Amino acid sequence: MSARTATVERKTSETQITCTLTLDTGAGFAPQQINVSTGIGFLDHMLTALAKHGGMSLEVKCNGDLWIDDHHTVEDCGLALGEAFKKALGERKGIKRYGYAYAPLDETLSRAVLDISSRPYFCGDLPFTREKIGDLSTEMISHFFESFAQSAGVTLHVDCIRGVNNHHIAEASFKALALAIRAAVALTGSDDVPSTKGVLAV
Repeated sequence: MSARTATVERKTSETQITCTLTLDTGAGFAPQQINVSTGIGFLDHMLTALAKHGGMSLEVKCNGDLWIDDHHTVEDCGLALGEAFKKALGERKGIKRYGYAYAPLDETLSRAVLDISSRPYFCGDLPFTREKIGDLSTEMISHFFESFAQSAGVTLHVDCIRGVNNHHIAEASFKALALAIRAAVALTGSDDVPSTKGVLAV
């Protein structure tokens, strides 16, 4: 079986992005490779954690209008990653579809719940108390999750159950999403569409 992979290019007057995502690595597939460069160090850190703990290979190169602010870069990286996820996944059958996970980081505990539903929706509760972590606006973290969910066609809930340190809240949330993705995209060994409708529109 070949690895589920896709490359997306997104070019606008605000950002130029190339994103390659491979859902399957190791154990009969190519080794995991991660190379992320968005121009925002903390976003690079979060996307690297997402790929690492999700068992995915990821290459992201973004040249964005950071002289304005971080909004366009973060939003468009979420959209590009979501589109690559949707394309790599292909026909939505033979997968578990649902995934959920908890990820702790010291005092913080975050939860992510994912449904590969073709019904894009995001809801979350991330109680940040700082305006920025490094050069990443904390308000853009929820917006990244929202952009990813909309473009990927998934229903996504990400909540910080408890936490004080803003870095920990962000990182635990990305790690929880990584683990939820890993569970949801897992192959069942069947050709079944995991829906009573008999179809999950792509």
